[in-house]
Amino acid sequence: MVVLWGLSWPAMKVAVGLMDPLWMATLRFATAGFCLFLFLGWRGELKFPQKGDWAILASIGGLQMMAFTALGVTAMQYTDASHAALLAYTTPLWGLLAGWLLFGEKPTSKQLIALCVGLCGIGMICSPLEMDWNKPGALSGAAMLLFAAVGWAFVILHIRRHQWVSRPIDLAPWQMLFAALSLTIISMVVVGVPHVQHWTPELWGLLLFIGPVATSLCFVIAADVGRRVSTFTMSNITLGVPVIGVLASAVFLHERITTLLAMGLALIVGSVIFATWAGHGAVTSTEEGLDL
Repeated sequence: MVVLWGLSWPAMKVAVGLMDPLWMATLRFATAGFCLFLFLGWRGELKFPQKGDWAILASIGGLQMMAFTALGVTAMQYTDASHAALLAYTTPLWGLLAGWLLFGEKPTSKQLIALCVGLCGIGMICSPLEMDWNKPGALSGAAMLLFAAVGWAFVILHIRRHQWVSRPIDLAPWQMLFAALSLTIISMVVVGVPHVQHWTPELWGLLLFIGPVATSLCFVIAADVGRRVSTFTMSNITLGVPVIGVLASAVFLHERITTLLAMGLALIVGSVIFATWAGHGAVTSTEEGLDL
């Protein structure tokens, strides 16, 4: 699961070079949602969302899926897949900060240290020593990735406070449908009718991997694993995603792992592990959100 999610970042980087990013994001959730509809229908578990879950459906479908992916794939036109994966997975740090500022969830001294360390890691990656600020779109791409992470953080805070009527997997295809329809409208307005010059086997393979495999299949796996392990364990497991993303980008896309990038990676991943460990036991929620 973690390997597939990590590999999806360089896969999306290649895909945005073959078709429009927004339409690629649309196809990701359209195909993934279709597969989940078939899966739940085959198991006789397909249900229309109940009214009590409509708000969380819109929150996850709109922010975690639609906005996060749209910002992420658009940003990857201007930044490396390794930087994209790492900045996008700073979500727990922003969640800690947002919970403090908006809901009075005062972090412990250990969590504050973790937050500061993580912000130092972000500063390293976004600094002119690591990122070429003169490159067109470099700063805006980094900003989009951080905004995507902040949006996901708000979803996590919403999930913690939501009273679930249905299982997360029961809502997943509807959330993906919501994301796909929203992205279709946005793509039509911003880009227009989709136009791909060459539907090559490479592009078909990438779309098959990004949608049905790395999204719908991993969602099913995550839902099953999430019932077997604690939220604390699940949070630490998903920290492998940006690490795999960075390593896979170096192997398949020949992106260079600089000393500063490696240091930033270590600081961010280390800070999130430390923040999660420091808050272990303070959070009793059984749902922290599913990574896509």
